[in-house]
Amino acid sequence: MATFLYKAGRLAFRRRHFVALIWVALLTLAGVGAASAPAAGSSSFSVPGTEAQKAFDLLDQRFPGMNAGGATARVVFKAPAGEKITEAAYKATVRRTVTELRSGSEVTSAADPFTAHAVSKDGTIAYSQVKYKVSGMELKDASKDALKQAAQHARDAGLTVEVGGDALTAVPETGATEVIGIAVAAVVLVITFGSLVAAGLPLLTALVGVGIGVSTITALSNALDLGSTTSTLAMMIGLAVGIDYALFIVSRYRAELAEGREREEAAGRAVGTAGSAVVFAGLTVVIALVGLSVVNIPMLTKMGVAAAGTVVIAVLIALTMIPALLGYAGRKVKPAGEKSRFLGGRRAARETASGTAKPNMGTRWSSFVVRRPIAVLLLGVIGLGAAAVPASSLQLGLPDDGSQPVSTTQRRAYDLLSQGFGPGFNGPLMLVVDAKASGNPKGAVTKVTDDVKGLEDVVTVTPATYNKAGDTAVITVVPDSKPSSATTEDLVHAIRDAGDGITADTDAKVLVTGTTAMNIDVSQKLNDALFPYLALVVGLAFLLLIVVFRSILVPLKAALGFLLSVMAALGAVVAVFQWGWLSGLMGVAETGPVMSMMPIFMVGVVFGLAMDYEVFLVTRMREAYVHGEKPSQAIVTGFRHGARVVTAAAVIMIAVFSGFIGSSEAMIKMIGFGLAIAVFFDAFIVRMALVPAVLALLGRRAWWLPRWLDRALPNVDVEGEGLRTHQPGNADPDGDRELVRV
Repeated sequence: MATFLYKAGRLAFRRRHFVALIWVALLTLAGVGAASAPAAGSSSFSVPGTEAQKAFDLLDQRFPGMNAGGATARVVFKAPAGEKITEAAYKATVRRTVTELRSGSEVTSAADPFTAHAVSKDGTIAYSQVKYKVSGMELKDASKDALKQAAQHARDAGLTVEVGGDALTAVPETGATEVIGIAVAAVVLVITFGSLVAAGLPLLTALVGVGIGVSTITALSNALDLGSTTSTLAMMIGLAVGIDYALFIVSRYRAELAEGREREEAAGRAVGTAGSAVVFAGLTVVIALVGLSVVNIPMLTKMGVAAAGTVVIAVLIALTMIPALLGYAGRKVKPAGEKSRFLGGRRAARETASGTAKPNMGTRWSSFVVRRPIAVLLLGVIGLGAAAVPASSLQLGLPDDGSQPVSTTQRRAYDLLSQGFGPGFNGPLMLVVDAKASGNPKGAVTKVTDDVKGLEDVVTVTPATYNKAGDTAVITVVPDSKPSSATTEDLVHAIRDAGDGITADTDAKVLVTGTTAMNIDVSQKLNDALFPYLALVVGLAFLLLIVVFRSILVPLKAALGFLLSVMAALGAVVAVFQWGWLSGLMGVAETGPVMSMMPIFMVGVVFGLAMDYEVFLVTRMREAYVHGEKPSQAIVTGFRHGARVVTAAAVIMIAVFSGFIGSSEAMIKMIGFGLAIAVFFDAFIVRMALVPAVLALLGRRAWWLPRWLDRALPNVDVEGEGLRTHQPGNADPDGDRELVRV
């Protein structure tokens, strides 16, 4: 592989006009496609195989006009202090508002609170349930504006009016912190390379890659039902890996220049060595992201595949566009150790000439770890273990209006409904009774109603609503506890257990659905899929790393280190988002359960990124060991060449991920924080401390591989050993000419 990439790198350097033109054309094509594509419609959320999803599918069949997937809004009215909403003036205002709501072109119904029994017992709060033909993401801006205006008209008449539900769903905003993250990345690159031009190359290529990836997702979003979260996550991961992969190749290019090689030869060798590591690092990320499909939640699968696509683009750009741009930059990209005169280059040159240059920080740190491996190992493991302690209290759930900031109308509506009708009113359960196979459908439905009324934590059971055929009924159950509580989850399980007995007695099936039941089913499905997913991803990556490092213990150590870092990161997420530590600093308005998909998503993404640093750092050690150095010296050599760059890459990735903490979307905020803290733990504690400590303790045993396995494995030559036979100007001239003709 190294030889092939070496040739490809030299070709891209020579044919830079052609390579640059291809990428510009792809960016233009993707941009035009995004601009001309129809607006994205609903990002449907389905969870195949769950009881809640089966109930929704049954409703679509038996109640075709019900619009079970349509948006809903709850317009909540509250009378001034000391007065009743049932007073004539306020009653008239509420009814005028309901009439105004019904006039919307996308509205199917708007209930009158006084005829629908939607008034609180104390007579101070009432609500109107508004149903729409389409989902919240498909709802036109005119319909949302009409909803807001109707609420404002009622406020002008003296009532407190708030609007809940998903009708006001908005596309998440990331805020200015995303730009700050990129700015921090730029500063780190300038410090690392000591040159504005060299620093600009990774930023430019990452932006081109993200532009192509996100534009392609936008162009396909309507056809493939991709939501706004998909493109945001693709941007987050694409930026991070795009900058990092380019950083590693530019850094290796400067190191090759420092050894006296011509620029074209240096570009080829940089792509042949660091590029090989980029390919395998990218493969681990892609495996982790595409592996999310095993969960069988279409939305999560689409997110993973889309993000994996941006990673593939980032790898291809790093292997082709970077050497092309290095050809354009010429002497403006200086050899390693040299800096621009504006950034301390003259002082560095004087130190080098006088022989007073000190060993770099990577050399000093690795030498310390090699001398004190046990102390460093114990300190690192104990520290990560302490950070992971909060993960033992992990509670999973999906966000609802109760997790919104108190400044939003959705949250205020949620609180008013809880005040007037009880906490469980915000999370009603919908029971779908399929009595088609029953000899007495109405009798079966009556039995369901009676049995559910006798369960604990049930406040209200509404009369059944039948379809036209009379063989299917819908019953609404209002719990006494809030939607995200464990008591409500226990009630859902109790109803399902009772439903099994009813099916045995009456042949009628009882299905529990609704937002609350769906959240419970999603959490359970994700929990059940976590360990199979972990086994699949870690297993495949373990096999891949055996091929890369030709070792058993190094990949095993990499996987165990990942588990430590991801558990510590989950502990930090629980501490901030569930316990509320530093919540004000992170902009977390409301604490609550961690989102159900967070653990499995973190496992996938963090594993891929963790293997990036493992590959980039340990390949340098492997390269030194293969070339004859002792194991302890190989560790120091690997850190001397790689620690500065890996540190810069980690800081950049942390900065990019942290930029998304400013998002208005709770899921994006949590993922941004979780990935940022996970990269910090993995890069600076696991890879920079635990990895050299373990390798120092193992010595030569770290690189042991059974002979039969060594013979069976393909030689991918990540270390670039095959390039030692290639000399500048006369290496495989025929092969080079063939590539030039392509």
